[in-house]
Amino acid sequence: KMVDPTLAEMGKNLNEAMKMLEDNQRKVEEENEKKYARKDIPGPLQGSGQDMVSILQLVQNLMHGEEEEETPQSYRLQNVGEQGHMALLGHSLAAYISVLDRERLRKLTTRILSDTTLWLCRLFRYENGSAYYHEDDREGLLKICRLVIHTRYEDYTIEGFNVLYSKQPVIYISAAARTGLGQALCNQLGLPLSCMCRVPCNTMFGSQHQMDVALLDRVIKDDVESGKLPLLLVANAGTPGAGHTDKLGRLKELCEQYNMWLHVEGVNLATLALGYVSSSVLAATKCDSMTLTLGSWLGLPAVPAVTLYRHEDPSLSLAAGLTSSQPVEKLRALPLWLSLQYLGHDGIVERIKHASQLSQRLLENLKNLDFIKTSVEDELSSPVVVFKFFQEYSNRDQTSHAAPASTIQHPIISNERHVYDTFNQWLGEQLAQLVPASGVDVVELEDEGTCVRFSPLMTSAVLGTEIQDIDQLVDCLKMKIPVLTSTLQLREEFEQEVRRTVGLMYIEDLGWPGLGVVRYNYHSDEKNDDKQEKELEKINAELLKKLNELESDLTFSLGPEFGGQKNCVYIGMVTEDLDVSELVETIAATGREIEENSRLLENMTEVVRKGIQEAQLQLQKANEERLLEEGLLRQIPVVGSVLNWFSPFQASPKGRTFNLTAGSLESTESTYVSKAQGTGTTPPPTPTSSLAKQRLPGQKAFKRSLRSSDGFSETSSISHCDDLEKMDQRPPALSPGHEQGPLETEKPEEQKELAQAQTNSEDTHSDKPPPNCTRGEEQASAR
Repeated sequence: KMVDPTLAEMGKNLNEAMKMLEDNQRKVEEENEKKYARKDIPGPLQGSGQDMVSILQLVQNLMHGEEEEETPQSYRLQNVGEQGHMALLGHSLAAYISVLDRERLRKLTTRILSDTTLWLCRLFRYENGSAYYHEDDREGLLKICRLVIHTRYEDYTIEGFNVLYSKQPVIYISAAARTGLGQALCNQLGLPLSCMCRVPCNTMFGSQHQMDVALLDRVIKDDVESGKLPLLLVANAGTPGAGHTDKLGRLKELCEQYNMWLHVEGVNLATLALGYVSSSVLAATKCDSMTLTLGSWLGLPAVPAVTLYRHEDPSLSLAAGLTSSQPVEKLRALPLWLSLQYLGHDGIVERIKHASQLSQRLLENLKNLDFIKTSVEDELSSPVVVFKFFQEYSNRDQTSHAAPASTIQHPIISNERHVYDTFNQWLGEQLAQLVPASGVDVVELEDEGTCVRFSPLMTSAVLGTEIQDIDQLVDCLKMKIPVLTSTLQLREEFEQEVRRTVGLMYIEDLGWPGLGVVRYNYHSDEKNDDKQEKELEKINAELLKKLNELESDLTFSLGPEFGGQKNCVYIGMVTEDLDVSELVETIAATGREIEENSRLLENMTEVVRKGIQEAQLQLQKANEERLLEEGLLRQIPVVGSVLNWFSPFQASPKGRTFNLTAGSLESTESTYVSKAQGTGTTPPPTPTSSLAKQRLPGQKAFKRSLRSSDGFSETSSISHCDDLEKMDQRPPALSPGHEQGPLETEKPEEQKELAQAQTNSEDTHSDKPPPNCTRGEEQASAR
């Protein structure tokens, strides 16, 4: 077949450009250069221009050149595929087609628009519908609101806001709708926020995310009686958070009763293309309009969203902006027109069916897991799975547990929910990091709190999610559940141990996903708060460093970057074999050691300064005494040497030594008498954890000893440790062929070395100073 050379060249250039942009394995020329190098500074345009390869190379550097070291590479470009290339080619073709002559352009755009609209209406079971293609997924609802205003207010085109003032319109939106939708509509329509009515969801019966139809009926009656005009109702076929569907059948009857427009949106509308559709979603085919986001459902980049609607007056549709007389506006459907033909009916259905199968696979595995609570509306066909970690507190008061939910919650229940929200936030982030192809994210629901959401219709086509990714997600979840349960159980024990330990302060931080937060208190008699704060920061920073140097499985940190407490040690998730008592005792002992060393260093600095001053005075006094003893003649250089030669002057050495422990200057006379330098006062022992000393060889810190049976008690554990200490004190066994004699305190070789050292010490000249003598002693020994 003959192909237009321009179209062939366009497709060829697009393929080459996509291959170059998708080449994520290319190494950056200078990896270690600064983030803002000189080449990133824009310069003047080159007079001769650049070729396409150089420009695409610059685009690739901007796409992948900065944060690749910190964040994993995006899956979006890697999974665009040929169907994505068709969508991207549509944008290039739209620009090329726009230069055709007006008549040919009109025929071509009409064919593209009618074909795409017909395919979509048949695919999603929406008979006799028209389509509006838009980039922003909220723009379709905005144009529908304009259409309804033009329909219900006959003089709106002439009178404008005056007719709205006489009879205020009301738009009803579910409380479970996406955030900011109502405010965005009011801003674009120029309506006050009082025109927007937020309808609560069911609180007593049914789903917690479905619109309360009975309450909506009463609200509409009140608005009609007060002179307002019910205009439009926005319902959900798959709420943004939990994927629940409103009672669309009853809502349609209510809208017909009050002559209101029913608009439906949500991810569950994609299941209309399947062979089996639940009755709750199938009712959406009777609504007045619906918005479809085919780009995320089918993994098509840069394709427009579509709003299907039914209306008989084309002039009002034109006035509302749903249709356009400009042919270029109709070219928005071209990327979707190409992509739908490339995928075909079977390809589209297969992608949506695959996403539903992924949800069912995950839901079946979650049912078999303990401590996992699911929040799924229709377990047989729901494409959205929402789950959370949940475990009852064993020590909670039964009365508070049995109390009904109310606006004023019990403090224990409120704190418990906050803790669960924190833990589920951590769980969702961990799962998303470990299995990025799953596309799970964290969602905040009004009743359930923080949950983990899996919505494959929004992510699987782009990320390329497969069944094995779901199995890997379940395996990671199984590994995280024991960590969550053990940490939750040990949090209270850790708090009690810290509160009863002197020197430690427990910091309650419900937003920290871990064992808890502790701070070592620095006690000082000084009233300078700034100095105490700096000392406290110094001690806790050193404490954190010491704890991280220990060989353990725990993570110690300064806490979150924003919102955390200052001068604290944050302890992360733990396992069930953690010895909380040993952990707390080690933290307290390490803190005391750091504090004592800090005080010792401060005291030593002052003592050494005073000792140096005293030593200088004593050395000066000793020099004066030496001058008086030797006489004036011995100070003359030549005469003194001759006089010392014929008549040596014998003077007893008078040295001084500085005792750091006692903080005082002492005489070295005892050193010359005993021929050995004294050790002075023994420093106090360093405080350590007694439980840490009982750790078995190869056992990491803060781990309980392995127990062979349930009857293994702490007494037997301690006796076992005592046996190990006794074994360490036994003498080494002799080699074969030797008889073992009586236990000796020292070996013969050591006795010989000791005797030789004593002999050498006695033969040493008495005037030779010890190795640690002061400057005065060296001068005395030289003389």
